[in-house]
Amino acid sequence: MSAGILAHLLGKQPYRELAAKVAAYEFPYVQLALSKAISDVDCSLGKLSPGLAMDIGGAFADRRVRIAVLGCYASLIDLDEESYRHNVDRFKEHLRHARHFGAPIVATEVGKPADPERLPEHWERLNRALEELVDEAERWGVTIGLEAAQGHLIDSPETMAQTLERFPSSCVGVVLDPCNLMNAANFDRQDEVIQTAFDLLGPRIVSAHAKDLQRGANGELLETAAGLGELNYPLFWRLLEQYKPRSFVTLEAVTEEQCAEAARFVREGRSQG
Repeated sequence: MSAGILAHLLGKQPYRELAAKVAAYEFPYVQLALSKAISDVDCSLGKLSPGLAMDIGGAFADRRVRIAVLGCYASLIDLDEESYRHNVDRFKEHLRHARHFGAPIVATEVGKPADPERLPEHWERLNRALEELVDEAERWGVTIGLEAAQGHLIDSPETMAQTLERFPSSCVGVVLDPCNLMNAANFDRQDEVIQTAFDLLGPRIVSAHAKDLQRGANGELLETAAGLGELNYPLFWRLLEQYKPRSFVTLEAVTEEQCAEAARFVREGRSQG
């Protein structure tokens, strides 16, 4: 079983150097967020082209590293029209060029509500954005990977399931990070939360993230590398291999010094799952 990594965790740098560094750590694939990981090319809105995408993708392919996921982290719920339009257009641009990078998935968290009193408006924005993005994804044969996260509009298995029900397209999937579903109030029920996530979302999972959580002195949850915290990974691996065997799993919340051990933890855990 394999483990990849969020490429920017190895440092923002020229893309050929980044590809070489990923290969040196023996990661077979990455999640690549262009703006976070690449220092020598302007990948802002309007700058992507098939040639640029193929050049970047080719640099990783030459090192036998696949770009499993393009990360395009942008709020899809912004109430400011100009920011909202920019973010949706940028995501659409990633969808159009994903195949040239060799990436089957473009992923994002959907955004944090700026005003809890205006949640219906934030949901309207998200639904409006996804109507455009699903159409674009279907046109280019790319999968949109939505990721739940605490504080975001989609923050739980239930809110994710509601969105998937509204957008049943096979081009909409889930990037599942079990730690992102946890908070101080439900962490003691983590087995229930994990099981619910697979019950509701299992068939739509397209990728997963691996980090860990441990309780701080005041009961708050602190992120750490996979294997160093209290998440019930045996349960997570068993369910992941049951629903989505051999799926992409990318490391998150690791330092370079922790990479090798965290990758070993993921590979060995998955093989036993």
